[in-house]
Amino acid sequence: MSGLPVETEYAHDASGEVTTADRDDLSNRLNDAFADGSLTMEDYQTRLNALFQATKRGDLVPVVQGLPAQYSTDEPAVGGDQPGKPGELAPIGPAPRKLVQAVVIGVGVLVVLILLVLLLI
Repeated sequence: MSGLPVETEYAHDASGEVTTADRDDLSNRLNDAFADGSLTMEDYQTRLNALFQATKRGDLVPVVQGLPAQYSTDEPAVGGDQPGKPGELAPIGPAPRKLVQAVVIGVGVLVVLILLVLLLI
């Protein structure tokens, strides 16, 4: 998904054909919304009827309007085992050992080069 509300996705491609994947996805979302009490039985049935009668993606806008937000992935983009909650910055951990070694060696080489230049002047 693009990060825009789902209604926008269907409105943007309003003339596109409704796919089986669209129907499956929205059917699952409607079932979940009904199961958690977000939809009444009447609203649920109305939206299901509209879903299966829709031929163009624009017809799906009223089906998804007001449904709970849907996320496009089950796992966060950066490692799922990170501490903290989504949106919080992770604590700063120790620097990788190889990076520290590379910096120390680089600084040492730089100091030796500077000393050589100063001795040759």
